Amino acid sequence: MSNVTNPHALSILRNTFGYADFRDQQADIISQAISGQDVLVLMPTGGGKSLCYQIPALVRSGVGIVISPLIALMQDQVDALAQLGLNACFLNSTLSIDEVNHIERQLLNGNVDLLYIAPERLIQSRTLNLLSQLTISIFAIDEAHCVSQWGHDFRSDYLQLSILAQQFPQVPRMALTATADERTKQEIIDRLQLQHAKKYISGFDRPNIQYRIGQKDNVKKQLVHFIKNNHPKDSGIVYCLSRKRVESFAQHLSQQGFTALPYHAGLSAEIRALHQKRFLREDNVIIVATIAFGMGIDKPDVRFVAHIDLPKSIEAYYQETGRAGRDGLPSTAWMIYGMQDVVFLSQMMQDSNGNDQFKRAERSKLDAMLALCEVTGCRRKVLLNYFNEQTGDHCGNCDNCLTPVETWDGAIAAQKALSTVYRSEQRFGVVHLIDILLGANNQKIKQFNHQNLSTYGIGKELDANTWRSVFRQLVVRGFLSIDADNYGAVKLNETCRPLLNGQQALLLRKDVALSITSKSSGSRTAKKQKISIEEVDMPLWLKLKACRKRLADETNVPAFVVFSDATLHEMLTYQPCNKEQMLAISGIGITKFERFGAEFLAVLTDFQSC
Repeated sequence: MSNVTNPHALSILRNTFGYADFRDQQADIISQAISGQDVLVLMPTGGGKSLCYQIPALVRSGVGIVISPLIALMQDQVDALAQLGLNACFLNSTLSIDEVNHIERQLLNGNVDLLYIAPERLIQSRTLNLLSQLTISIFAIDEAHCVSQWGHDFRSDYLQLSILAQQFPQVPRMALTATADERTKQEIIDRLQLQHAKKYISGFDRPNIQYRIGQKDNVKKQLVHFIKNNHPKDSGIVYCLSRKRVESFAQHLSQQGFTALPYHAGLSAEIRALHQKRFLREDNVIIVATIAFGMGIDKPDVRFVAHIDLPKSIEAYYQETGRAGRDGLPSTAWMIYGMQDVVFLSQMMQDSNGNDQFKRAERSKLDAMLALCEVTGCRRKVLLNYFNEQTGDHCGNCDNCLTPVETWDGAIAAQKALSTVYRSEQRFGVVHLIDILLGANNQKIKQFNHQNLSTYGIGKELDANTWRSVFRQLVVRGFLSIDADNYGAVKLNETCRPLLNGQQALLLRKDVALSITSKSSGSRTAKKQKISIEEVDMPLWLKLKACRKRLADETNVPAFVVFSDATLHEMLTYQPCNKEQMLAISGIGITKFERFGAEFLAVLTDFQSC
């Protein structure tokens, strides 16, 4: 039973939102906010952050102000609340002056429960003057990690949100994010003046997400193979580092029979909005995107997130993979990477306008990301430890736990690799170094007389892919580094000396090529990666989904706004046949029952006799 003492809060949870009880720390967070206290909330995606500020906004007197950077999603957020019978609206640049005036009149008349607003609009003098005339129940600062200048989603307008503490000291403030390491958390506290706020840090674990990381080989074939064998009829997101790759991969997936749409900042606002709308409202749509897409996406049934390029930090990786499985059902985070990713990201960091301190911090984040990729033990353990959360040594739901990694004695191979770097004067990249080791006879070898090096041709016992793995792992472990100022040349680090001199043992990870001709080992768990529907129940399941689709189209909202897959599955399992039984289903409150309940009960009664 919830420990929230305010009966109004529990009543809203059950009757408006359709949930029987609060989860984890929600009860305490809501209680603190209702009492007027400032709160900092770090809670994983899908953990229920929105309820933490929505319920206090409804319990306390006045309008709740939600500060969000997600202009493109405000309409969907407002529509979803409308389906619950709440009066929500937004103020942003998409509105006409007449629409703005109408909303302002509603606010002044006290007819709005929740107002969504972007930070750049909130800090305008007109908006601050409007807010000064309102009774405000709470300020919710969503995606609060955007305040961090060290973070991956920095928004300069967030830096000015300290004005809330100064101009509205009597209004409680709640900052919320799903992603923040210790440094980012402290920056949120300092910049938003939350030194006296109660801090709630929920576990970062998303046990329903299976983490799988492999090495690049034939990227397009690997991606298609993964989707076809694991999520052939699911919605998903594919992340790329460049706009050009987004377009290329979206086109390739479309040619393979998938509904794949590109999304990047180079597309017009109209195209981006259309593709986002289709992703949210249609089934089985794949968005291929740069990191410009995803923050705040509330689609609960994203079954996979794929990275075909290495993210630059664990924070970015966690944030992006967290967009899968918001409904708590099994989902996959799949990624492939290679040495070229390390070179590219190193070059990006070196070319950035940041100072040396910033570049060192970025390099440290990349090193942590690479360590996650190369670890031979549980990936979830490394991921959670990065956020200072301790966990067991075996999660049972990452590739390393499901298929333990093989290692091999790489000491001699490492000596050959390091010696080749040294003898070629630390001036060349990995491709040329491998050519030396394999005894290639090309123009570049002849140009620099590298056929005369003592290491020329001494690595023929390994193939080029294995040598790439050796160099990659030597970089990850700090024996080598990439010189971004010198076209990705490989440099020796001081730590390599004992290894080069044969005084240090070295076990290397044995890379297993991801098959593109047969089902991967992960495909053996494919049935676990989606809702399990018995064959006998499939007709009813399809009828329920068709009913949801029709109602969503009629009300012009995404299907999951009517009911989530998890709610439909609970209907299928328990087959309620009256109002009381329907209201016992998670996700069905009184308002949603009044709007949609009769339609679904009609479908259910066709398949049963109550």
